[in-house]
Formats: sequence, C-alpha cells, structure tokens
Amino acid sequence: MREYVDIGGRRVGPGHPTFVIAEAGVNHNGDLDLARRLIDAAVRAQADAVKFQTFITEESISTVAPQAAYQRRNTGVTESQFDMVKRLELPPEAFAELSDYCQSRKIIFLSSPFDAPSVDLLDRLNVPAFKIASGEITNLPFLEYLASQRRPIILSTGMSYLAEVETALEAIGRAGNPPVILLHCVSNYPAEANDVNLRAMATMSQKFQLPVGYSDHTRGIEVSLAAVALGACVIEKHFTLDRNLPGPDHKASLEPHELADLVRGSRLVEASLGDGLKRPAASEMDTARVARKSLVAAQDICAGDVLTRESIAIKRPGTGLPPAMRDQVIGRKARIDISEGTPITTEVME
Repeated sequence: MREYVDIGGRRVGPGHPTFVIAEAGVNHNGDLDLARRLIDAAVRAQADAVKFQTFITEESISTVAPQAAYQRRNTGVTESQFDMVKRLELPPEAFAELSDYCQSRKIIFLSSPFDAPSVDLLDRLNVPAFKIASGEITNLPFLEYLASQRRPIILSTGMSYLAEVETALEAIGRAGNPPVILLHCVSNYPAEANDVNLRAMATMSQKFQLPVGYSDHTRGIEVSLAAVALGACVIEKHFTLDRNLPGPDHKASLEPHELADLVRGSRLVEASLGDGLKRPAASEMDTARVARKSLVAAQDICAGDVLTRESIAIKRPGTGLPPAMRDQVIGRKARIDISEGTPITTEVME
C-alpha cells in the first residue's frame, strides 16, 4: 500500500491525522464575498482544507439535463440543471482570488474541476491535488486528462460498483499514474445512514492498496466520526453559513459550529485509537493499586506463625502479592507481626 500522499505539505494516509476537507462546493451561491466567508468559517473550525467546485456550465451540462430529485427537493424549484448551476458559477478569476485568500489564511485550497478548461485553470493555480466528484468516475477521457497533469487525485466513488472504480484507476494509471486517494461516498443529499455501508472503505483499501477516506452526505457528524474510527484518512463534508440559504446543497450541509464539532470530534477519535497494543495506560496505574485485590492478612499474625488459607484473605488494595500466588504463600512463616488487613508482601515472610 502507498504509505501516504502529500497534499499541500500534509501527509495523508494510514497512520497520519485524518485530513478534513470542508466542502464549500457551490454554497457560495455565486457570490465571491460569501465564498471568502466560507473560507473564514473553515479556518475557524480548524479544517485542513476548504474545497470549491470549478466549472464552466456550458462545458459541463447540457441545456436539457434535468435536476436530480434531491436538487428539486432542496431548492423547491423545478428547472433545468443548466439554469440552476449557471447561477452558482464563479468566473475564472475568482478562483485565483480564493486560492490567494486561502494561502493568506493558512488553509489548503482545493477545488473539483468538471471540464478540461477548469482543469487547466486549477493547474495554473498550482493546486496541491485534484478532487474529483463521483459523477466523473465513468468519464474516462476526463480522468485521463486529469492524470496527465500528474497531480495527486482524490477520487470520490459514489454511485459506483467496485469494477467501475477499478476501471477508473486503470485509466488514471495509464495516463500518468499520479498518487490517488479513494473516497467512499453515497451520492444523495442528504444520504441516509442505512445506505452508507462504511465497510466498503475496507473493501477498497484491501482491493486497491490505496489510502481510502469518506465523503459524507449524511445529516450530522456521527457517521463521519464512525468513518474516522474505521480508519478513513480523509473526511470530506459539505458546510454552509446557513442551512436556510437557497441552493441545492445547503440543506445537507453542516453549519460552522457543527463543522468545528466535526474537526474536534475527529481529533478525539484519532487520539482514542492508539497503537493497538493491549496494555494498561499510565493513567490507570494508581487506580490499579486501589481497584485490584491482593493477599492481605485475614487476622493478626504473629512473627513466626505459619501462613494458612484461613489467615490469608483476598481484598483490596492491590499493593500486596497477587491472588494467583496464594498457594505459594501458604506454608511460609511470617517474618514480622502482621496486622489484620495488611497486604502480604515478600518482605513480611521468611
């Protein structure tokens, strides 16, 4: 397995901190100032990266393409996908401004391109990786063009079978073989927990020997935290300044305080995973001395007395000899007087 992928100076992969991508997407509603405010919110939440979507609507969407059901449901408007998306498009120069602003705020800038001119634009901006939306996984000519730039690729795999993921990776490998991170994903907004199938992350990791993460479209942060516990090296999550804003993705997005909770929760889960060795934590040792039991005098014992089963009890604290040594202690003589309740140690026996 590839040990890690370098994204903007961050090592992303097994054994490294989860890379949290705050997915701004099109939740700027075509407003550059709102996009900057989304960056500010991602910085305050301590996300590792903030990601947008870069596209030229005419290059990406047919004028007769319908909305997805979730888009009609979330916007409350029935219109062509083209008309809906066109309102969310930012001009090319906006992405240079957003990239510069991310640099000034010390957060990694990412964006998902949806057409070749957008790939070229992001390449000129020297993005540290291309994040590829799930809908492009069967667009092999596009994947090949992306791979030819030889930048790391984070590939979402929503709506796909394992064989389709394999075909996409083969195309990427032929065209440039850049480092790849796979993201498990369910492409519904919001997705239901019983559709998520987080164990598919392990399936892809074992099959392709690549780092695997999770792009989460469920409500809340619980499923993302479960993914971290299962080893996701990347968590991507949509966020918005206000879920009540108009647009297709706001209702399935976190608000800023929830994004901060996700980052804090991810770090807590990471810290809790440890190295897998079963041993007591240093912080437990004082409790062990109190909570465990040991051999103690069941009665007052005089120096020279032979220790018997009746004169020895098993009680707290755990500072005497362990209960497993009882048979080895029986028959030994007391070296000194031992008061009732005193732990039996080697020092008090001949």
